[in-house]
Amino acid sequence: MTPTKFFIARVAQAFGMHRKNRRMSDAANEMHLLRDAETVLGAAIWERVEHIEELSVEYWNLRRLVKERDEIRVKVELCNQKLEAAHEERALLLNSKPEPHLDLMAERGQIMAKLETLARQRDEVVLRAREVRRAYEGMKMKLEVLGKETSEDHPDLVGVREKLEEFKGRFSELKVQRAAVAKELEDGDAELDELDKKLSEIRQERRDQASEAFQIIGEANREISGHRAELGLIETQISQLYSEIGRHVSRNRGRSPACAEAAKGHDSLVGIMRSLRSSISMNHRLSGQS
Repeated sequence: MTPTKFFIARVAQAFGMHRKNRRMSDAANEMHLLRDAETVLGAAIWERVEHIEELSVEYWNLRRLVKERDEIRVKVELCNQKLEAAHEERALLLNSKPEPHLDLMAERGQIMAKLETLARQRDEVVLRAREVRRAYEGMKMKLEVLGKETSEDHPDLVGVREKLEEFKGRFSELKVQRAAVAKELEDGDAELDELDKKLSEIRQERRDQASEAFQIIGEANREISGHRAELGLIETQISQLYSEIGRHVSRNRGRSPACAEAAKGHDSLVGIMRSLRSSISMNHRLSGQS
């Protein structure tokens, strides 16, 4: 929002034209853009803020986290190399001579494909359930807000309550679906275990030869999963620190030579952030929040 638009909106308010929800929505969207811009700026300049006392904690935490992130990435790459080598060794062992009882192996492949399909179905159901739960929480918040603003029998409240019941019903259906898929997965696992028992005798020698490769694959996958979880946490912390640095530098660029030097070359981004802050403030004033 520009000052001209703000002036026009204030005049419109004087004539009774209030658009509080629109202003609050605009302010929220602009705040999201501002946070993204702060993160982008912080990521671009964080190595320049070592000597800014107010950002000392953020800078040294970033130094530590970036180093940890790089170390974990090296570990992930090593795990991937180990995993690839183990897969190649496993494939070489399995293809070294004709596989006995190909019919059983084909059946096993079908079961594995079925389990993979079921696992994807389970993940999809869980994802939909999360979306429904999120929508439910949003609608519940809407009910809480409207309940303070309107009467109990207001049509909007009735509609929201109906929507909440609908979300509850959909969530219950998804729980039933997830349970059904989980049962199929359990049955498939049991079927796979039974088939593996039948294959164990005729494949004992081959399994002994490939056991080390299988163990390496399992360990590598677990290590990769653990490292990726660590990376996700570190990336979140890094992003937060970027945002804090970007916020501080952009706010203090005009009165701090150190911040101005750190933000050098990013004048356009800082200008956009300043405009966003001004627009957010004007939208808050128009919505009655400040």
